Amino acid sequence: MERLKQQMNFLMEVDKVKKIIRQTYLADGSRKENDAEHSWHLALMCILLSEYSNEPIDVLKTMTMVLIHDIIEIDAGDTYAYDTTANKTKKVREIAAAERIYHLLPKDQAEYLRSLWDEFEEGITKEARFAITLDKLQPLLLNDQTEGRSWREHEVVLEQVLQRNQNTHLGSEILWNYAKDIIDKNVEQKRLPIGKKENEE
Repeated sequence: MERLKQQMNFLMEVDKVKKIIRQTYLADGSRKENDAEHSWHLALMCILLSEYSNEPIDVLKTMTMVLIHDIIEIDAGDTYAYDTTANKTKKVREIAAAERIYHLLPKDQAEYLRSLWDEFEEGITKEARFAITLDKLQPLLLNDQTEGRSWREHEVVLEQVLQRNQNTHLGSEILWNYAKDIIDKNVEQKRLPIGKKENEE
């Protein structure tokens, strides 16, 4: 019963993921999505799009990876992709969060989920590479649907998006080519300007 108690405690703790608000809007633009919605979306994308991975992947493992990869934001908070200041402390905050949250589980499950999170962060396995591709593609899809709303609010420019996506092709060349078409379209439609932000060196 102690094992079950630990598992239930973890499940109730990660309910907080539903309250972590991201900067990306839902496709209809009605509000910003939360981490739970983002993770669910990635898991569904993994089921449907795994055939486009550069290499055959363990789909269940990759789904698990995308479902648990943002749990650490319960403690660490959501660090916006283009927030250069917050990103300086992101790794330290997230490691501390991973140590606490995953270890609410029984030892074997804690070690497994923590190892999956580490694997995602390192991005060196085929599953991690594909998971990262999905994680980068999903905000592009939503920005495209909302006419670049989040990009425009944060004055994001093309160079920032390309820098963030420099390794997206490693998980799927096909999905990256699809993403590039989205980026090009948004540049053409003036939703994603070319050039550095004024406050960048």
